[in-house]
Amino acid sequence: MSHESGRGADDPISEAARMRWNGWGDPERAEDLPFAVRSLLPLLLGRIRRPRPPIALGEVRLSPSAFTPEDADAFAAVLGIDHVLTDAESRIRHAGGRSTPDLLRRRDAVQASPDAVLRPRDHDDVVACLRLAAERDIAVIPFGGGTSVVGALDPERGGHRAVVSLDLGRLSGLLGYDAVSAEAVLAAGTTGPEAERLLAQHGMELGHYPQSFRYATIGGFAAARSSGQNSAGYGRFDTMVTGISVATPTGDIELGRSPGSAAGPDLVRLFLGSEGIYGVITEVRVRVHPAPAERVMESWTFPDFATGAAALRAVAQHGGGPTVIRLSDEAETSVSLAQVGKIGKALAKGASAVTVFEGDDVAARRMRTAALLQAAGGTSSGEGPSEDWLRTRFDGPYLRDALLDAGVFCETLETATTWSRLEGLRDAVTRALKSGFADAGRKVFVMCHVSHVYPTGASLYFTLLAPLAADAQEVWSGIKHRIGDAIMAAGGTISHHHAVGRDHAPWLEEEIGETGVRILAAVKRELDPEGIMNPGAVLGAATPVPARAPGA
Repeated sequence: MSHESGRGADDPISEAARMRWNGWGDPERAEDLPFAVRSLLPLLLGRIRRPRPPIALGEVRLSPSAFTPEDADAFAAVLGIDHVLTDAESRIRHAGGRSTPDLLRRRDAVQASPDAVLRPRDHDDVVACLRLAAERDIAVIPFGGGTSVVGALDPERGGHRAVVSLDLGRLSGLLGYDAVSAEAVLAAGTTGPEAERLLAQHGMELGHYPQSFRYATIGGFAAARSSGQNSAGYGRFDTMVTGISVATPTGDIELGRSPGSAAGPDLVRLFLGSEGIYGVITEVRVRVHPAPAERVMESWTFPDFATGAAALRAVAQHGGGPTVIRLSDEAETSVSLAQVGKIGKALAKGASAVTVFEGDDVAARRMRTAALLQAAGGTSSGEGPSEDWLRTRFDGPYLRDALLDAGVFCETLETATTWSRLEGLRDAVTRALKSGFADAGRKVFVMCHVSHVYPTGASLYFTLLAPLAADAQEVWSGIKHRIGDAIMAAGGTISHHHAVGRDHAPWLEEEIGETGVRILAAVKRELDPEGIMNPGAVLGAATPVPARAPGA
């Protein structure tokens, strides 16, 4: 099968390098805060102080690189000298993800960064890089689109001599397409738009659209167990994966030889959500479907969030419904934060929902869904709000950047639970947020929406706004711990689709148990005996990976 690339296999510029280095996305799309937003913020948050302006890229100071000339020569012998980068800009651009704390750190003059950036071309290059890193006592942070919001890309050495970012941007393209089986093999560094463009040439699509879609990669989707906005229709990314190739420090793994198997535990699932702690995902085989020829949508309003949630439950448990279904609570609806550019304009009183239908039988599915939503207390508000959401659904992070520039701390978090616990979980997280900011002497405005639904439960996605102060990082760290504890106590998951990274690692044992953590640590010990792969991620710094016993 031929390789179909979107950028050219040797293009040295990754999508991450095209992003605004201290913000989100395309620098040309960054905008000032709209007047309507500026007018609304004092009503919600009180007095807001304008922060100091962001520093320029050239003003950032980094510690001297621990990557030696001998290291550079060894990796250059594999990758070529042009793909072993030690310049300050390359290191800064790979210095973490895109959470609000990440972006606040990029406003500091002194910043941590990887000691070098390596850009392998293919699976064999990755294998060679991991071998050299283990030999030379260098930690490795796999890097896809740079969109992590949970600290998964922090340049942590973990006791090793140096740390490198392994940028997978050159591993891109459609490596194989099986029309009969409706499967495609994509290189791990392929971005969401690139994957869809290549599949469209065959009349197919993957249909995975998280908010990070424009920059995140196929390997990142797999490593983080991503869930896209179309999950109601096409499922989470982990349900799309049928096979996977991984390079680990102790050997290669290729999994998924048949669509169903009882040959022991499903090892494919072991690597989905592993966030690079075992090795590097280099290729992903996915199921694909014909590109939808038709799309219709409808918006709904409900008296309150509880009524809307019950309506979504009816749709999810009935089956055969929308491709997209989302519910904004009263606070989010009142300021239209779900639709970028319309803050301050209320869609309706109460809560609001978006439904989108794609593919086959859309008219019948829309009719069935409408009947269920109406019977549960919903009122149709036409196509307009859903059209607005669809048009701007990837633009929210640009608004977050503008809010930071205007002196407003804007952050998001997500969780999930069963339908019976949903309202309790929402209340618990909201209370933790409000009490935490109140104790810090700050106002906070909290919004929430249901972003994904299942027959047995749903996810909750929170957005919060608070005045930005000099101690924002410290304040948020304490509040974040309150939230994590509240989620665990209320029966939620510490992460529904943002993964664990380093930020959520302290709660992993409470979620999966001490035995579960020992299982994950044992796998890491076997595949990564030197502990070079993404130290501190998932298992956390408090869970050391001991060396193998002599002779093991």
